[in-house]
Amino acid sequence: MEISGIFTAIVIGIVIGVLGRLVVPGRQHIGVLWTIAVGIVAALIGTALAAAVGVADTDGPDWIEWIIQIGLAAVGVAALDRAKARR
Repeated sequence: MEISGIFTAIVIGIVIGVLGRLVVPGRQHIGVLWTIAVGIVAALIGTALAAAVGVADTDGPDWIEWIIQIGLAAVGVAALDRAKARR
């Protein structure tokens, strides 16, 4: 992976993490860096899932892939928020 690919993954992770955080109702008690980390992981796993299902390469925007990534980010943000709240 090149530097531009890493930079792109971070930017997409930020967007996915923020969108995932917006989907989860209420206030989350996790920081910005955790949101970005969850977003990056959700983007990578979502891309792999979309490729496995066969919806990763479509003509135009990959809306289904984005929905998968945002859903995974929302689940990740909610799970991390619950884990932090238990402490």
